[in-house]
Amino acid sequence: MALLTLENVAAAAGGNLFLHGHSPKERLAGGVVDSRLVMPGNIFFAMPGETTDGHNYVNQAFAKGAGCAVVEREIKDAEGPLILVESAAEALKKIAAYYRQLLGIPIIGITGSVGKTTTKEMVASVLRQKYRVLATEGNFNNEIGVPLTILRIRPEHEVAVVEMGIDHFGEMTRIAKVARPDMCVITNIGWCHLENLIDRDGVLKAKTEIFRQMPSRGAAFLNADDDKLVTIRENLGVMPVFYGVENKNASIWAEDIQDLGEGGMRFTLCTENLRTEVKTCLPGMHMVYNCLAAAGVGLKMELTPEQIRQGIDAMRTIAGRSNFIRKNGYTVIDDCYNANPMSMRAALQVLGGCSGRRIAVLGDMGELGAEEEKLHYELGRIVPENADLLFACGKLSEYLVRGARDAGMSKNVFYDRDKENMLSLLKTQLQPEDVVLVKASHFMGYQDIVEAL
Repeated sequence: MALLTLENVAAAAGGNLFLHGHSPKERLAGGVVDSRLVMPGNIFFAMPGETTDGHNYVNQAFAKGAGCAVVEREIKDAEGPLILVESAAEALKKIAAYYRQLLGIPIIGITGSVGKTTTKEMVASVLRQKYRVLATEGNFNNEIGVPLTILRIRPEHEVAVVEMGIDHFGEMTRIAKVARPDMCVITNIGWCHLENLIDRDGVLKAKTEIFRQMPSRGAAFLNADDDKLVTIRENLGVMPVFYGVENKNASIWAEDIQDLGEGGMRFTLCTENLRTEVKTCLPGMHMVYNCLAAAGVGLKMELTPEQIRQGIDAMRTIAGRSNFIRKNGYTVIDDCYNANPMSMRAALQVLGGCSGRRIAVLGDMGELGAEEEKLHYELGRIVPENADLLFACGKLSEYLVRGARDAGMSKNVFYDRDKENMLSLLKTQLQPEDVVLVKASHFMGYQDIVEAL
């Protein structure tokens, strides 16, 4: 297993090493950017920020056992080894990329517009039936999070599943140069981050930058029912493996799909040589796609059909992502981590399949560029077929409400620009056995609504 030492980490970072009485051979393990999270031997990256500066916490990191600190300026009273660099953020990527080159395990990159986190967890759940797996924690999927995830890999790990999120052109190239995935999954190409990526063609271009950082023997598992992804061919340097439901040319597909409502989904997983019934406790048609992607990776990693079935069955919900919480006589679907038109539609379809009175508590979707008003309006038009009551908050949600009313939802529509006012009104309307979907972009702070309910 690859070892990190003070001297090779400093060399990888291109920084100046100040030992302060320590040996250059001392070993390091893992990295953090928050001094409160330091574990013995960690590399502490002192990141300057808008509200705080990591340089002010260097000695706190050493007090907790940090093996060294990567800094952008000298710390005169430092109580441990320092590596002085121009940019701690760039040094983090360089060190993680160096560490990745030393590792002998396969890495699976997970990206796409919607469903990255759930797919990452599903792939990890399947692979855990045979391997010791490290998977991205939380939302550590950007230019800081991906390198930190790579540095978390330990000798016991046999495979890593790394979520990779972007919102600019070139960002995927930078993080993929660190992770160097052997395989990848692209869940879909949606209306996300359009302020920077312009349109879905831009999203496709930005996401598929990952291919250029993969080995020629690498495999890309792609959603065959996505009109953009289905255009990908081998000339991009990877072998595309398509999974889907509607596209009959997919090599991994689902048949006999049964929607069990809140109980999840059951279907027959099919390949040219395989038919096996699987069930996931996670509701919604989009979960079938997540299962198919995970099955594709599992088959490539030589898992048996039974191991794949067990891995899918073992997967559970994640806070903030279609997480069913039953309390106080009603059910809250906590899907408030983030939102875009594709994930909103999927969440509403889950709500539509629930029994009881269905209440949609929706808010603004961010980063949609020039089409933001139209996309909110179009989303509103599908609310009546999936919800009995609509509560909405936010400037853009006025268009969502207008869409719902134009689609025939003349009653049971409640709108307020103030979140607290909306919440107060919602509480007065709740009845036993209600099912309440809570979803909006992260900046709306709808976790407060989940906690209040």
